[in-house]
Amino acid sequence: MPKNKKTINSKSKVIVPIVIIALLFLGIGVGIGYFKKNLYTVMKVPDFKLTDQNNKTITNKDMLGKVYLVEFFFSKCPTICPVMNTNMRAIEEEINNPGFGMISISIDPENDTPKTLKEHADRIGVKSPNWHFLTGDRGYIGKLADQFNIYVGDKEDESENLNHSGMIALVDQEGNIRCRYNKDNMPILYYSGLNYEDPEGKTPKLTGKYHPDREILIEDIKKLLK
Repeated sequence: MPKNKKTINSKSKVIVPIVIIALLFLGIGVGIGYFKKNLYTVMKVPDFKLTDQNNKTITNKDMLGKVYLVEFFFSKCPTICPVMNTNMRAIEEEINNPGFGMISISIDPENDTPKTLKEHADRIGVKSPNWHFLTGDRGYIGKLADQFNIYVGDKEDESENLNHSGMIALVDQEGNIRCRYNKDNMPILYYSGLNYEDPEGKTPKLTGKYHPDREILIEDIKKLLK
């Protein structure tokens, strides 16, 4: 009897660590699954009130109930803006949902009047009534970009005032900026609107044939629209 008891205890000592290791791997698997399926909440979208291409006042409250994107751009931009607009257009085509919208805020309001923005929207083939090209006071727009934590150059600096980031914010129906986690389970915060010469999205290139963030944005928009 003591011998059997010793054998049972030995088996238990072997089984318990195996069970613990199995549960640990299960927990890691569940955790990875969580990060892949769920989106991080970055912050509340800043309040904004600007005028769109149809001379209509658009605020963050008007966008409640919709999933939408926010970018900063200007219509005369010869470099990254056409790329960003093209990627936004591709997203517009793919999503094609009345519950989805886009906000493109001009950092060159002196040129980008509602009339100019309307012509720009028509030129790039915008179809959705929920894609608003916004204009207003440049100082206000600069402060708004700061609140979004998306870089826009200082309007007082001639060499910088029309510089801006190629990043895009994803906003959910409740007005929260959301993002996915990267492969290290860290939130990416914003999505790139640029093209790249490599599928991993490491080297931006205006004529690049890869746009990895466009693909993941489409996935994440669809998650929020479910």
